[in-house]
Amino acid sequence: MNLKPNQVMDELLEGTYYPVYFLQGDESYFIDQISDYIEQHALDETEKGFNQMIMYGKDSTVESVLTNARRFPMMASRQVVIVKEAQELSNIGRKEAQNLLESYVAQPLTSTVLVFCYKYKTLDGRKSLTKSVLKHGILVDCKKLYDDRIPSWIGNYAKSKKATIDYATAQLLADYIGNNLERLASEIDKVLLNLGSPASIDKESVQKYVGISKDFNVFELQRALTVKDNIKAQRIVHYFNANPKLNPVIPVIAVLFSFFAKLLIVHQSKGYSDQVLAKELKVSSFFIKDYIQAAKNYHEDQVIRNIAYLRKADLMVKGVGNQQPHGEVLKELIFKLIH
Repeated sequence: MNLKPNQVMDELLEGTYYPVYFLQGDESYFIDQISDYIEQHALDETEKGFNQMIMYGKDSTVESVLTNARRFPMMASRQVVIVKEAQELSNIGRKEAQNLLESYVAQPLTSTVLVFCYKYKTLDGRKSLTKSVLKHGILVDCKKLYDDRIPSWIGNYAKSKKATIDYATAQLLADYIGNNLERLASEIDKVLLNLGSPASIDKESVQKYVGISKDFNVFELQRALTVKDNIKAQRIVHYFNANPKLNPVIPVIAVLFSFFAKLLIVHQSKGYSDQVLAKELKVSSFFIKDYIQAAKNYHEDQVIRNIAYLRKADLMVKGVGNQQPHGEVLKELIFKLIH
């Protein structure tokens, strides 16, 4: 079966385990979440000594993995074999090894839970091994989330911790941290450690425990650009320059580039309903009015010009034809974007 990470976690929480899991893809957070849960909960502590084997791809072969998988559990109903960094298995790409693995997957030892953590790569869907995993095991594609889905993920993560977070605060975290789920989870955990649970996470608690200013952040900078508030925008840039480690310039430029790229889509999608436009922009309908307002303040030629400014500034802060401090580049960029 091909299951999504959340589907697998739901089944694990209900106590359902399968003989073979193949966790693959670019989002290592989901791979670690599933494998860590199995490692921590599939066996009692008294059973783990004899019945849990953690292997690493660079130190193993497919044959050694299968040798361990074919063992019977000792004084337990199951054993667990987890292969971390499975993409580093020395012979995983060879036909002979894939044939052995395919044969095992087709007839696995039902008392073994075998987990492959195949990070940053995926099996070739055309090959028989993949088809065998789909037919007899659990194949989990762990893909990076699109940026517009990060706030919802934050909300769901908070809910799983018996906490709540409003959408604007979730968006603030997403804008500041990006789509690094591991870091997002860590920062939310840090807030909850201080607030206790159940809790309601708001901008004030994020400001206090994560270090994001509720008034001086890239989200507020974007809002200032939306209404062409140059005074507020320059105040935020001044704050960024005074706190460069908390507000590195390159991610700020990336967020603003995404903003103006979306404005270009707005201009090219005249007549679309708010719902359709939200889907095109891959943002919550909560923010559509802001993009529509911004599109009125920046005509299409200005948007195209600003995208060019952002590209040039990105090269400058990366050292291409520039000797100016990053703060000066950002200050000049914001002035140009508004004017």
